[in-house]
Amino acid sequence: MTVTTPAPPRRRWPSPLALGIAAAVVALHVFAWNATGFSPAALVQGADGIAGFSAEALPPDLTWDTVLRPSLEAALVTLGIGLLGTTFSVPFALVLALLAARATTSGPAAYQVARSVLSFLRSVPDVVFALIFVTAVGLGPFAGVLALVFHNTGVLGKLWAEAMEETDLGPRDALRVHGASRVQVAAHAVLPTALPQLVGLLLYRFDVNVRSSLVLGLVGAGGIGFLINQSIKLFRFDEMVTHILVVLVLVIVVDQLSALIRRRIGA
Repeated sequence: MTVTTPAPPRRRWPSPLALGIAAAVVALHVFAWNATGFSPAALVQGADGIAGFSAEALPPDLTWDTVLRPSLEAALVTLGIGLLGTTFSVPFALVLALLAARATTSGPAAYQVARSVLSFLRSVPDVVFALIFVTAVGLGPFAGVLALVFHNTGVLGKLWAEAMEETDLGPRDALRVHGASRVQVAAHAVLPTALPQLVGLLLYRFDVNVRSSLVLGLVGAGGIGFLINQSIKLFRFDEMVTHILVVLVLVIVVDQLSALIRRRIGA
């Protein structure tokens, strides 16, 4: 009895399409490298500048009356901007999400309009909204709240709409068979089913908005970002480091509280 040895598998070469995609990716990275002036050598040459900056920034200035107390107060303002920007966007995001989800929308026209509005609000960065509202209502936290309300409505509405579309079809179909309207289906089937996910996404957006509030302060929307920008302009890098440390503590506290709430909801 002769035993036939199976032939080794033939080596499969990449298809022309795969080679074309790989070449396009490499070409895009080469273009990005040249367009951004990416240079590791420049980073090495700037080591002296980094060392000088570190010498001026460390140790941080922890003077209570002139630095640390104003920093803590500004951090609370930043937290307030993120909180109000998230809370006030909820009703607008919920309405647009209900219209932008196929499970709850009233028709194709409403679906397309809601999706277009969400895409527009989401595509405009919150910093751009902040610049617009700083021009309209002046410098200060109110402009930051308005910027977050508009931008977060677009992002949160999109996330909520997708969460609603992924809900179980069973409760929806059962209500529709018994003659329930779309509003009743949304209120008694879609929203209760998706509620844990909706709350989780809301808390996630709150985390992001608190961080965004810092950036908005750099363009005049108040909060601790304004103090950081001011310290940089005055070359007070030791004060800047203090403000950054306060931001770090604020972000950690908000992140831990959000994680705790999410665990409670999931339990």
